[in-house]
Amino acid sequence: MSHPHPELKAAPPLPEGGLRVIALGGLGEIGRNMTVFEHAGKLLIVDCGVLFPEETQPGVDVILPDFTSIRDRLDDVVAVVLTHGHEDHIGGVPYLLRERSDIPVVGSKLTLAFLEAKLKEHGIRPRTVRVREGDRRGFGPFDCEFVAVNHSIPDSLAVAIRTSAGMVLHTGDFKMDQFPLDDRITDLRAFARLGEEGVDLFLTDSTNAEVPGFTTSERELNPAIEQVMRTAPRRVIVSSFASHVHRIQQVLDAAHQHGRKVAFVGRSMVRNMGIARDLGYLKVPSGLVVSTKELEKLPDHKVTLVCTGSQGEPMAALSRMATRDHQIRIGKGDTVLLASSLIPGNENAIYRVINGLTRWGAHVVHKGNAKVHVSGHASAGELVYCYNIVKPRNVMPVHGEWRHLQANGDLAIRTGVDPDRVVIAEDGVVVDLVDGRASITGKVPAGNVYVDGMEVGGATEASLKDRLTLAEEGVVTVVAIVDADTGALAEAPDFLARGFVHDDTTFEPVIPVIEKTLATAAEEGVGDAHQLEQLIARAVANWAFRTHRRKPLIIPVIIDA
Repeated sequence: MSHPHPELKAAPPLPEGGLRVIALGGLGEIGRNMTVFEHAGKLLIVDCGVLFPEETQPGVDVILPDFTSIRDRLDDVVAVVLTHGHEDHIGGVPYLLRERSDIPVVGSKLTLAFLEAKLKEHGIRPRTVRVREGDRRGFGPFDCEFVAVNHSIPDSLAVAIRTSAGMVLHTGDFKMDQFPLDDRITDLRAFARLGEEGVDLFLTDSTNAEVPGFTTSERELNPAIEQVMRTAPRRVIVSSFASHVHRIQQVLDAAHQHGRKVAFVGRSMVRNMGIARDLGYLKVPSGLVVSTKELEKLPDHKVTLVCTGSQGEPMAALSRMATRDHQIRIGKGDTVLLASSLIPGNENAIYRVINGLTRWGAHVVHKGNAKVHVSGHASAGELVYCYNIVKPRNVMPVHGEWRHLQANGDLAIRTGVDPDRVVIAEDGVVVDLVDGRASITGKVPAGNVYVDGMEVGGATEASLKDRLTLAEEGVVTVVAIVDADTGALAEAPDFLARGFVHDDTTFEPVIPVIEKTLATAAEEGVGDAHQLEQLIARAVANWAFRTHRRKPLIIPVIIDA
């Protein structure tokens, strides 16, 4: 199995007739999926998503893939193909189109509808190309065929990309539910047909590669959801992803069956469910969905609310209900149904919400205590099936952290793929398919690009480090008035501290330290204000650590007397 090595250099030019594959996101992390294919001087992009920040990234809204390596080649991009409408696959498109607005965006009906609603908020009108399973379209030197796959959102597609260098099959996010709610199963006949033709490089979804067996069918959640609707004494508040059409369909059906009315809460939920309903992906019995105003007039046991906030996002409706900061007041006898997965790394936030809701008297039903969630991704059994059907010549696991990619690569090898032809890459690693062999040839920059309010890329690793320091260690501003002639203090410095334990006398011991630092600087002839500020900052930081075991952010200000 070939792995990238830290000493990878910039990749050499692509050999003529070869195909280059670079993931700019989605490898080594769950989210911001984006893969760039290069062939015959042109680029094809598959997916362009966002990653949601962790607690160590304060003030960041979302994280984008790094476009640096393609920025001066945006004119060579022939299309962006979207496999499905989840945020981690379409959330970055507005930021890409800001850099070149007329890139054709290719996707299925629902995917494009979700994207267009998102782009409207950014004031962008995209050039869209609508496709469906079975379609074959050419984009420059790339001939793309679209294949139906089943996932936790309708209208998902895999894409087969034929080039003169060989054929790539990219699964997108998929699973093999044999009884899907929309009767649209993953098209294994197409996978087999493509396998017969010869798949030179197979990019497969690794998210569940460590999970043995098969992913449970979406329909198996029906009994648990139905039981909640049947037995809940008062209101039922359901929380789900704003794009999880299948799950919400089951909630609507069960609510209808038990004589409850439903209202959608939260902007993205109202918007997406409106789109899904208009396009016929969400079947809503007439009279079932009402406004929150109408809902207030109904007795509690006739009420169901559907809102976002399944990941404990700080602003989402559910978290605000838990902290009593929402017009919906959770009370005794209410039932809260968390109908979704836990995104790795978000567990603490979610348990905080569950505890908050329980404290107000709610009964919280979640995947830990009931069967109310199934994954949207293929488990090991399904992946192995695909390897055996497709019989790929080379395999590159995608979409997952290191452990998932490694587990997926091991599965491919167990089905008989040559270990030398299984490529485990990470973001920015260049994989070239030349003469039927895939190998790692170099790397391009692929860091995290932070969106912070209106600013893209303004927040850097360094500024996030400062934010964490501010959060954990506090800040001390030192204002020193220095005599320009002697380089000594003209008067005692002022100290302004925030988030750093202090009283009136805390900083007295540091004054001699500052005096000594200035005296040494004067002897060495250092008179530049900026250099003096840095010397003082270092001296105060050392003192703070020695005496208080703290590392506050030090802001030195020197004023000439």
